[in-house]
Amino acid sequence: MNMNQQLTSLKRILGLVAFTLVFPVLGQSQNDYPSKPITMVIPFPPAGSTDVLGRLLAQSMSKSLQQTVLVENTGGAGGTIGAARVSRLPADGYNLLFHNMAHASAPALYSKLTYDPVTDFEPIGIVTEVPMILVARKDFPANNLQGVLAYAKERPGKINFANAGVGATSNLCEALLQSTTNTKWLSVPYKGTGPALNDLLAGQVDFICDQPASTLSHLRAGSLKPIAVATKSRLKSLPDVPTFAESGLPNFELTVWHGLYAPKNTPKAVIEKLNAALLTALREPDLIQRFNDMSALIAKPEQANPDALRTFLKADIDRWKTALIAAGIKPE
Repeated sequence: MNMNQQLTSLKRILGLVAFTLVFPVLGQSQNDYPSKPITMVIPFPPAGSTDVLGRLLAQSMSKSLQQTVLVENTGGAGGTIGAARVSRLPADGYNLLFHNMAHASAPALYSKLTYDPVTDFEPIGIVTEVPMILVARKDFPANNLQGVLAYAKERPGKINFANAGVGATSNLCEALLQSTTNTKWLSVPYKGTGPALNDLLAGQVDFICDQPASTLSHLRAGSLKPIAVATKSRLKSLPDVPTFAESGLPNFELTVWHGLYAPKNTPKAVIEKLNAALLTALREPDLIQRFNDMSALIAKPEQANPDALRTFLKADIDRWKTALIAAGIKPE
Protein backbone atom coordinates (compact mmCIF):
# COMPACT_ATOMS: atom_id res chain seq x y z
CA MET A 1 0.00 0.00 0.00
CA ASN A 2 1.53 3.32 -1.06
CA MET A 3 1.55 6.50 0.98
CA ASN A 4 -1.55 8.00 -0.70
CA GLN A 5 -3.56 4.84 -0.12
CA GLN A 6 -2.48 4.78 3.52
CA LEU A 7 -3.57 8.41 3.99
CA THR A 8 -6.94 7.75 2.33
CA SER A 9 -7.51 4.72 4.53
CA LEU A 10 -6.54 6.68 7.63
CA LYS A 11 -9.01 9.47 6.74
CA ARG A 12 -11.81 6.94 6.34
CA ILE A 13 -11.02 5.38 9.70
CA LEU A 14 -10.91 8.78 11.42
CA GLY A 15 -14.19 9.72 9.74
CA LEU A 16 -15.86 6.56 11.02
CA VAL A 17 -14.48 7.18 14.51
CA ALA A 18 -15.80 10.75 14.47
CA PHE A 19 -19.21 9.57 13.25
CA THR A 20 -19.33 6.90 15.96
CA LEU A 21 -18.35 9.39 18.66
CA VAL A 22 -20.58 12.29 17.62
CA PHE A 23 -23.86 10.67 16.71
CA PRO A 24 -24.30 8.55 19.86
CA VAL A 25 -23.66 11.73 21.88
CA LEU A 26 -26.30 13.61 19.89
CA GLY A 27 -28.77 10.80 20.34
CA GLN A 28 -27.92 10.54 24.01
CA SER A 29 -28.44 14.28 24.51
CA GLN A 30 -31.98 13.94 23.12
CA ASN A 31 -32.81 10.84 25.13
CA ASP A 32 -31.25 12.06 28.37
CA TYR A 33 -32.71 15.58 28.29
CA PRO A 34 -32.68 17.22 30.71
CA SER A 35 -29.29 16.20 32.08
CA LYS A 36 -28.64 19.42 34.02
CA PRO A 37 -30.65 22.21 35.71
CA ILE A 38 -32.94 24.36 33.54
CA THR A 39 -33.18 28.14 33.91
CA MET A 40 -36.59 29.80 33.71
CA VAL A 41 -36.28 33.54 33.16
CA ILE A 42 -39.08 35.67 34.57
CA PRO A 43 -38.79 39.15 32.98
CA PHE A 44 -39.96 41.00 36.09
CA PRO A 45 -38.50 41.60 39.58
CA PRO A 46 -39.28 39.23 42.46
CA ALA A 47 -42.53 39.36 44.47
CA GLY A 48 -44.84 40.34 41.63
CA SER A 49 -47.73 38.21 40.39
CA THR A 50 -45.92 36.74 37.39
CA ASP A 51 -42.94 35.92 39.59
CA VAL A 52 -45.09 34.10 42.16
CA LEU A 53 -46.89 32.03 39.51
CA GLY A 54 -43.68 31.28 37.63
CA ARG A 55 -41.91 30.03 40.74
CA LEU A 56 -44.78 27.69 41.57
CA LEU A 57 -44.70 26.32 38.03
CA ALA A 58 -40.91 25.88 38.15
CA GLN A 59 -41.18 23.87 41.37
CA SER A 60 -43.83 21.61 39.91
CA MET A 61 -42.08 21.06 36.57
CA SER A 62 -38.87 20.17 38.42
CA LYS A 63 -40.60 17.06 39.73
CA SER A 64 -41.67 15.61 36.40
CA LEU A 65 -38.45 16.63 34.62
CA GLN A 66 -36.39 15.24 37.52
CA GLN A 67 -34.15 18.26 37.24
CA THR A 68 -34.11 21.57 39.08
CA VAL A 69 -35.81 24.42 37.26
CA LEU A 70 -34.04 27.54 38.49
CA VAL A 71 -35.83 30.90 38.41
CA GLU A 72 -33.91 33.95 37.28
CA ASN A 73 -35.49 37.40 37.44
CA THR A 74 -34.44 39.78 34.67
CA GLY A 75 -36.75 42.76 34.99
CA GLY A 76 -37.10 46.08 33.23
CA ALA A 77 -38.91 47.81 30.37
CA GLY A 78 -42.19 45.98 30.77
CA GLY A 79 -40.60 42.55 30.46
CA THR A 80 -38.77 43.29 27.21
CA ILE A 81 -35.25 43.15 28.69
CA GLY A 82 -35.74 39.62 29.98
CA ALA A 83 -37.48 38.48 26.79
CA ALA A 84 -34.68 39.92 24.65
CA ARG A 85 -32.12 38.10 26.75
CA VAL A 86 -33.84 34.72 26.38
CA SER A 87 -34.15 35.24 22.61
CA ARG A 88 -30.33 35.30 22.44
CA LEU A 89 -29.67 32.31 24.70
CA PRO A 90 -28.76 28.84 23.36
CA ALA A 91 -31.72 26.90 21.95
CA ASP A 92 -30.87 23.74 23.87
CA GLY A 93 -33.88 23.38 26.16
CA TYR A 94 -32.07 24.73 29.20
CA ASN A 95 -33.34 28.28 28.81
CA LEU A 96 -37.02 29.13 29.20
CA LEU A 97 -39.13 32.28 29.38
CA PHE A 98 -42.22 32.58 31.57
CA HIS A 99 -44.02 35.71 30.42
CA ASN A 100 -47.44 37.29 30.73
CA MET A 101 -49.61 39.14 28.20
CA ALA A 102 -47.06 41.98 28.09
CA HIS A 103 -45.24 39.73 25.61
CA ALA A 104 -48.11 40.44 23.21
CA SER A 105 -48.43 44.15 23.92
CA ALA A 106 -44.70 44.88 23.55
CA PRO A 107 -44.79 45.46 19.74
CA ALA A 108 -47.43 48.15 20.23
CA LEU A 109 -45.45 49.84 23.01
CA TYR A 110 -41.85 49.64 21.87
CA SER A 111 -40.79 50.68 18.38
CA LYS A 112 -37.23 49.36 18.74
CA LEU A 113 -37.71 45.82 20.02
CA THR A 114 -34.62 43.69 19.38
CA TYR A 115 -36.72 40.52 19.06
CA ASP A 116 -39.99 39.33 17.57
CA PRO A 117 -42.35 37.79 20.17
CA VAL A 118 -43.58 35.24 17.61
CA THR A 119 -40.65 34.30 15.38
CA ASP A 120 -37.84 34.44 17.97
CA PHE A 121 -39.41 31.95 20.37
CA GLU A 122 -40.76 28.41 20.40
CA PRO A 123 -44.07 28.33 22.28
CA ILE A 124 -44.56 25.56 24.83
CA GLY A 125 -48.05 26.31 26.11
CA ILE A 126 -50.45 28.68 27.86
CA VAL A 127 -50.20 28.24 31.63
CA THR A 128 -52.83 30.32 33.36
CA GLU A 129 -55.18 33.28 33.17
CA VAL A 130 -55.55 35.74 36.04
CA PRO A 131 -58.10 38.54 36.53
CA MET A 132 -57.10 42.13 37.23
CA ILE A 133 -58.32 44.02 40.27
CA LEU A 134 -58.32 47.74 41.06
CA VAL A 135 -56.81 48.30 44.52
CA ALA A 136 -56.50 51.49 46.56
CA ARG A 137 -54.46 52.49 49.60
CA LYS A 138 -56.41 51.56 52.71
CA ASP A 139 -57.21 55.16 53.70
CA PHE A 140 -58.33 56.40 50.28
CA PRO A 141 -61.53 58.49 50.75
CA ALA A 142 -63.72 56.58 48.27
CA ASN A 143 -64.83 52.96 48.71
CA ASN A 144 -66.30 52.10 45.30
CA LEU A 145 -65.55 52.71 41.62
CA GLN A 146 -68.04 55.54 41.13
CA GLY A 147 -66.64 57.32 44.15
CA VAL A 148 -63.10 56.80 42.92
CA LEU A 149 -63.91 58.21 39.47
CA ALA A 150 -65.75 61.20 40.92
CA TYR A 151 -62.84 61.93 43.26
CA ALA A 152 -60.33 61.65 40.40
CA LYS A 153 -62.31 63.88 38.03
CA GLU A 154 -62.45 66.59 40.67
CA ARG A 155 -58.63 66.41 40.90
CA PRO A 156 -57.37 65.77 37.35
CA GLY A 157 -53.73 64.71 37.24
CA LYS A 158 -53.40 64.65 41.02
CA ILE A 159 -54.25 61.00 41.72
CA ASN A 160 -51.12 58.80 41.79
CA PHE A 161 -51.63 55.55 39.88
CA ALA A 162 -48.78 53.08 40.39
CA ASN A 163 -47.73 50.44 37.87
CA ALA A 164 -44.94 47.89 37.49
CA GLY A 165 -43.35 49.73 34.57
CA VAL A 166 -44.26 50.86 31.07
CA GLY A 167 -45.82 47.94 29.23
CA ALA A 168 -46.49 45.90 32.38
CA THR A 169 -50.00 44.53 32.79
CA SER A 170 -50.70 47.00 35.59
CA ASN A 171 -49.74 49.82 33.22
CA LEU A 172 -52.00 48.44 30.47
CA CYS A 173 -54.92 48.15 32.87
CA GLU A 174 -54.33 51.69 34.09
CA ALA A 175 -54.17 53.07 30.53
CA LEU A 176 -57.34 51.30 29.41
CA LEU A 177 -59.22 52.38 32.52
CA GLN A 178 -58.18 55.98 32.00
CA SER A 179 -59.24 55.86 28.35
CA THR A 180 -62.54 54.12 29.12
CA THR A 181 -63.54 56.55 31.89
CA ASN A 182 -62.02 59.73 30.38
CA THR A 183 -60.19 60.27 33.65
CA LYS A 184 -56.74 61.79 34.09
CA TRP A 185 -54.29 60.79 36.78
CA LEU A 186 -50.55 60.73 37.32
CA SER A 187 -48.95 57.48 36.15
CA VAL A 188 -46.13 56.38 38.47
CA PRO A 189 -43.99 53.59 36.96
CA TYR A 190 -41.86 51.30 39.14
CA LYS A 191 -39.35 48.57 38.38
CA GLY A 192 -41.79 45.79 39.18
CA THR A 193 -44.94 45.11 41.19
CA GLY A 194 -43.09 44.60 44.47
CA PRO A 195 -41.75 48.17 44.76
CA ALA A 196 -45.08 49.59 43.56
CA LEU A 197 -46.98 47.65 46.22
CA ASN A 198 -44.55 48.74 48.92
CA ASP A 199 -45.32 52.40 48.18
CA LEU A 200 -49.05 51.69 47.95
CA LEU A 201 -48.95 49.99 51.36
CA ALA A 202 -47.05 52.99 52.72
CA GLY A 203 -49.66 55.38 51.30
CA GLN A 204 -47.20 57.05 48.93
CA VAL A 205 -49.43 56.33 45.90
CA ASP A 206 -53.19 55.92 45.59
CA PHE A 207 -53.91 52.95 43.28
CA ILE A 208 -52.67 49.98 41.37
CA CYS A 209 -54.52 47.70 38.97
CA ASP A 210 -52.93 44.29 39.31
CA GLN A 211 -53.43 40.55 39.72
CA PRO A 212 -54.76 39.01 42.97
CA ALA A 213 -51.60 36.89 43.23
CA SER A 214 -49.71 39.92 44.55
CA THR A 215 -52.53 41.81 46.27
CA LEU A 216 -54.79 39.15 47.81
CA SER A 217 -52.93 38.73 51.10
CA HIS A 218 -52.89 42.50 51.65
CA LEU A 219 -56.60 42.77 50.84
CA ARG A 220 -57.48 40.02 53.29
CA ALA A 221 -55.33 41.67 55.94
CA GLY A 222 -57.08 45.01 55.38
CA SER A 223 -53.86 46.82 54.51
CA LEU A 224 -55.21 47.61 51.02
CA LYS A 225 -58.73 48.45 49.82
CA PRO A 226 -60.37 46.52 46.93
CA ILE A 227 -62.43 48.58 44.48
CA ALA A 228 -63.51 46.31 41.59
CA VAL A 229 -62.48 43.17 39.67
CA ALA A 230 -62.23 43.12 35.86
CA THR A 231 -64.12 39.86 35.32
CA LYS A 232 -67.64 38.87 34.25
CA SER A 233 -68.44 37.47 37.67
CA ARG A 234 -67.11 37.98 41.19
CA LEU A 235 -64.07 36.06 42.38
CA LYS A 236 -64.52 33.18 44.81
CA SER A 237 -61.50 34.44 46.70
CA LEU A 238 -63.06 37.94 47.06
CA PRO A 239 -66.84 37.39 46.99
CA ASP A 240 -67.64 40.82 48.45
CA VAL A 241 -65.74 42.78 45.79
CA PRO A 242 -67.99 43.88 42.88
CA THR A 243 -67.07 43.61 39.21
CA PHE A 244 -66.48 46.65 37.03
CA ALA A 245 -69.76 45.78 35.30
CA GLU A 246 -71.64 45.90 38.60
CA SER A 247 -69.89 49.20 39.29
CA GLY A 248 -71.09 50.91 36.10
CA LEU A 249 -68.52 49.86 33.46
CA PRO A 250 -70.23 46.93 31.69
CA ASN A 251 -67.57 46.40 29.01
CA PHE A 252 -64.45 46.66 31.15
CA GLU A 253 -62.92 43.18 31.44
CA LEU A 254 -59.24 42.34 31.58
CA THR A 255 -57.44 39.14 32.47
CA VAL A 256 -53.73 38.39 32.30
CA TRP A 257 -52.60 35.21 30.58
CA HIS A 258 -49.20 33.61 31.08
CA GLY A 259 -47.24 31.47 28.65
CA LEU A 260 -44.07 29.39 28.59
CA TYR A 261 -41.51 29.74 25.78
CA ALA A 262 -38.05 28.59 24.65
CA PRO A 263 -35.64 30.30 22.23
CA LYS A 264 -36.22 29.82 18.49
CA ASN A 265 -34.91 26.54 17.04
CA THR A 266 -35.10 24.62 20.31
CA PRO A 267 -35.42 20.99 19.09
CA LYS A 268 -38.96 19.72 18.64
CA ALA A 269 -38.28 16.67 20.83
CA VAL A 270 -37.21 18.97 23.66
CA ILE A 271 -40.30 21.16 23.25
CA GLU A 272 -42.45 18.02 23.44
CA LYS A 273 -40.77 16.97 26.71
CA LEU A 274 -41.23 20.43 28.16
CA ASN A 275 -44.87 20.49 27.10
CA ALA A 276 -45.44 17.09 28.71
CA ALA A 277 -43.87 18.41 31.92
CA LEU A 278 -46.10 21.49 31.76
CA LEU A 279 -49.25 19.37 31.34
CA THR A 280 -48.18 17.16 34.25
CA ALA A 281 -47.59 20.23 36.43
CA LEU A 282 -51.02 21.67 35.62
CA ARG A 283 -52.62 18.43 36.85
CA GLU A 284 -50.76 18.43 40.15
CA PRO A 285 -53.21 18.93 43.06
CA ASP A 286 -50.85 21.16 45.06
CA LEU A 287 -50.24 23.49 42.11
CA ILE A 288 -53.97 23.59 41.33
CA GLN A 289 -54.71 24.57 44.91
CA ARG A 290 -51.99 27.23 45.02
CA PHE A 291 -53.17 28.73 41.73
CA ASN A 292 -56.80 28.66 42.90
CA ASP A 293 -55.80 30.46 46.10
CA MET A 294 -54.53 33.31 43.90
CA SER A 295 -57.64 33.28 41.65
CA ALA A 296 -55.53 31.98 38.76
CA LEU A 297 -57.43 29.89 36.21
CA ILE A 298 -55.34 26.94 34.99
CA ALA A 299 -55.16 26.45 31.23
CA LYS A 300 -57.02 23.48 29.79
CA PRO A 301 -55.01 20.81 27.90
CA GLU A 302 -56.19 22.18 24.56
CA GLN A 303 -54.69 25.56 25.58
CA ALA A 304 -51.50 24.32 27.19
CA ASN A 305 -49.76 23.34 23.96
CA PRO A 306 -47.45 25.05 21.44
CA ASP A 307 -49.99 25.53 18.65
CA ALA A 308 -52.59 27.09 20.95
CA LEU A 309 -50.07 29.52 22.45
CA ARG A 310 -48.73 30.51 19.03
CA THR A 311 -52.24 31.22 17.72
CA PHE A 312 -53.29 33.09 20.85
CA LEU A 313 -50.12 35.19 20.94
CA LYS A 314 -50.54 36.33 17.33
CA ALA A 315 -54.18 37.28 17.93
CA ASP A 316 -53.35 39.15 21.14
CA ILE A 317 -50.59 41.14 19.45
CA ASP A 318 -53.18 42.40 16.96
CA ARG A 319 -55.69 43.06 19.75
CA TRP A 320 -53.30 45.21 21.76
CA LYS A 321 -52.17 47.18 18.73
CA THR A 322 -55.80 48.13 18.10
CA ALA A 323 -56.63 48.77 21.76
CA LEU A 324 -53.59 50.94 22.51
CA ILE A 325 -54.05 53.03 19.39
CA ALA A 326 -57.65 53.62 20.50
CA ALA A 327 -56.36 54.58 23.95
CA GLY A 328 -54.00 57.11 22.38
CA ILE A 329 -50.86 55.28 23.50
CA LYS A 330 -47.99 55.52 21.04
CA PRO A 331 -44.90 53.27 20.96
CA GLU A 332 -41.71 54.63 22.50
